[in-house]
Amino acid sequence: MKDLDVPPYNHGGGSVEYVGEELIPAGALSYKGPCPPSGSHDYEFTVKAVNTEGDILLGEGKAERQYPPK
Repeated sequence: MKDLDVPPYNHGGGSVEYVGEELIPAGALSYKGPCPPSGSHDYEFTVKAVNTEGDILLGEGKAERQYPPK
């Protein structure tokens, strides 16, 4: 997740190895949810699926949302 209003803020994230399950286990990623200091901020969420070696992009999803909503 990227705060488009404060790009250098690190919200965490990471990689999760596929082990044949549909769900990502709780706690698998370090993540800080949106918590802007004041007003609304725009956030970009990105999820990528890559092959086992990590060198081929198999799919990508991206969305932008404002939090808190106006």
